[in-house]
Amino acid sequence: MEAAAAPDVLSLFASRLSHRRFGGDELRVLEAALSAGGDVPALLATRLAARRLLRASVAEAFAAPGPVGEDGRMLAVADFFARAFALVGDVESCLAMRYEALVLRDAKYSDDLHFQVSREEWSTFAKDSLDNGFYTIASKAFANALAHLRPSHPGHLDSTNLIEEKDNTNYIAGLQNLAKSLSAQHSVQTQSAEYMKRRASSGHQKCNLQSGKPKLTGVSMFRLGIKTRNMKKLLHSRERNSGEI
Repeated sequence: MEAAAAPDVLSLFASRLSHRRFGGDELRVLEAALSAGGDVPALLATRLAARRLLRASVAEAFAAPGPVGEDGRMLAVADFFARAFALVGDVESCLAMRYEALVLRDAKYSDDLHFQVSREEWSTFAKDSLDNGFYTIASKAFANALAHLRPSHPGHLDSTNLIEEKDNTNYIAGLQNLAKSLSAQHSVQTQSAEYMKRRASSGHQKCNLQSGKPKLTGVSMFRLGIKTRNMKKLLHSRERNSGEI
């Protein structure tokens, strides 16, 4: 019975999502589904099924039309899915939901003391994104944290507070620069990997040129040459930067 409990409980969770029920009771149902089952493979299968269900459901939840002025409800939905994705171990989706909620609050409730986003929230989210390898979104979040660090009336701060603000600004700016650097390195590595794949593929195609396949046109060869030259320059730049480090 225990082995059959997980799919049954997950089906109950899916049913509640389909009826647009996004609350604490539903999270408890999800927790029960994830803890049901008698062995590790069954638990992993349930976790994977729950991830797929949540990813499909979140798209429907945010795409469904609703009444004008329902920002509060959308915040609650984003918070629900952030917690749900955290339960199933989907870090990327969890961070995406947290980011959606922060952006919505920043846009709609900047003058509301209860809902406005604090610099600590932006900074915490940015650090979480940085630690988990999402460098581009971390850089954006650090930029928002920096915006909140700058006081509207700097003349109202005493010397001690001004020094503290400067230290905080330098610290966040340093983390933002780190995120930008890591994002650029990741982009270069990705492009290099794609180049090596294309190079291997083109090498395989050269072996088959004598089998009656048409030759490349002059325009195609020109474009291929430009792309190859650009990729070689990119790789050379990467090797030079690695040597300097």
